[in-house]
Amino acid sequence: MSREEKYRIGIDLGGTKTEAVLLAPDGTLLDRRRQPTPLALGYSGVIDAVAAMARHAASGVPSGHDCTIGVGIPGSIDSVTGLVRNANSTCLIGKPLQRDLESHLGRPVGVRNDADCFTLAECRLGAGAGYGLVFGVIMGTGCGGGICIDGDVREGPHRICGEWGHFSVDPFGAPCYCGNRGCVETKISGSGVEASFFRDTGVELSMDRIVAGAREGEPRCKAAFERFLDDFGRCLGGLISLLDPDAVVLGGGLSNIEELYGAGVARVRHYAFHDDLCTPILKNRLGDSAGVFGAAMIGAGRE
Repeated sequence: MSREEKYRIGIDLGGTKTEAVLLAPDGTLLDRRRQPTPLALGYSGVIDAVAAMARHAASGVPSGHDCTIGVGIPGSIDSVTGLVRNANSTCLIGKPLQRDLESHLGRPVGVRNDADCFTLAECRLGAGAGYGLVFGVIMGTGCGGGICIDGDVREGPHRICGEWGHFSVDPFGAPCYCGNRGCVETKISGSGVEASFFRDTGVELSMDRIVAGAREGEPRCKAAFERFLDDFGRCLGGLISLLDPDAVVLGGGLSNIEELYGAGVARVRHYAFHDDLCTPILKNRLGDSAGVFGAAMIGAGRE
């Protein structure tokens, strides 16, 4: 049986939720599950949960048929050591996640960065389809990026291609878990905006409440939201000046903030190195499940 004829399992391991899908060889969605990511249980709890979701999905594969398994993670696997690095779910850092999953499941497992999975899915099935060079952005608990060229995601020799979230834009900014200061992720991720709001006001408020408060005219929320939009413009405008993509696709929970496509795009135009910027900045079409479909596309299996 060829790879194209196999069933595909995709798992998106996020900082907040983990989702699994089972796809038929023709792409039909056969099963879908979502549950909170058990970060409080530590690395072993996360591995157990992902393996259990993979087994459940595999139980739906008809007898006599094989499947591939792919997992998207908020980080990457070091090609030399096989250990996770650069993960905003920090309990994964330095752990042999791919090897451990393969040991639990007794079969090969493909693992890629979640932003790569998101970008791949959106470029093949979603908003990025038909564009040559696409930069995919995930703005959620963290902030990541991926680059797709003519339908294939570029990974790079260090597996960090598109790692926009850890580009330092403010050397005097807030410390990032990666060891630098003022990374894009500290500016325009949900956790970054929430942390900034707490430093400024001493009040713990979720990103949803900050956005809602800004829309209602609450002064502190409005100031935080305006800074968020300006940081979005500066960060993405600089990226467009560097890469000049045919399109940008936004994903993650924050991509649902409608102001990004109005005032946010205006800020991007202000900061990009062009006086007539025409780069489409598009909302994803596959919703917050784009990453799990991309994971299914990169899955490894018995050949």
